[in-house]
Amino acid sequence: MELARQGCTVAINYRSQADAANEAVAAIQAAGGRAIAVAADVSDAAQTKAMVAHIQQSIGPVDILVNNAGVLYASRLLDYQETEFDQMWNVNVKGTVHCAAAVAPGMIERGWGRIVNLSSNAAVGTSMPGTTLYAATKGAVLSLTKRFALELGPHGITSNAVLPGFTKTDMTLATKDASEQDALIEKISGLSMLRRVGEPEDIAAVVGFLCSEAAGFMTGQFLLADGGRMDYLAMT
Repeated sequence: MELARQGCTVAINYRSQADAANEAVAAIQAAGGRAIAVAADVSDAAQTKAMVAHIQQSIGPVDILVNNAGVLYASRLLDYQETEFDQMWNVNVKGTVHCAAAVAPGMIERGWGRIVNLSSNAAVGTSMPGTTLYAATKGAVLSLTKRFALELGPHGITSNAVLPGFTKTDMTLATKDASEQDALIEKISGLSMLRRVGEPEDIAAVVGFLCSEAAGFMTGQFLLADGGRMDYLAMT
């Protein structure tokens, strides 16, 4: 909704949640905006290219890319499951590469573009248990963000990352019942200087800024949006 409010025509990618994507499209259209929903598994390069081609044919050039697809499996090193790690890597890391590679040529041709990658505060060392392997994939996203900025900057394209703290989304709350959700939210709220967890709108506002002309001189940067989390691993 944030980018639609800024006047952007929005393409919403989904892999399996067609109903949620279509609801978001309907909300944008009801507010007077323009949007479409497009199915693709971004871990698959061919599907990603086909998705971008469809978007270009349907609504025009892709000037802004928000890499928001993500998978989270709670796990420690001693719980390592290769299939889970592979899926996180394929979506969180390869998906970021696939999408950027698909849209970058058009952005280069037009001499303008915005790429915003969704990483996580786990990438820079929160001490939440069960996020070790997820954090590794989100750390890779930070590295990609800087490399994209280096490669694409001469073409007028910025690349930045947003690092959300715990935010109420389907991904973060999917495996918990209502009482578990409440307990987790209370716990993490106590670790935040603002004494609350994030809402999707909190993160969308930061993404919207990075996509705007106001952020045109920012690239290769990481913006934490975590409510002032206090549980970071010690720096050594």
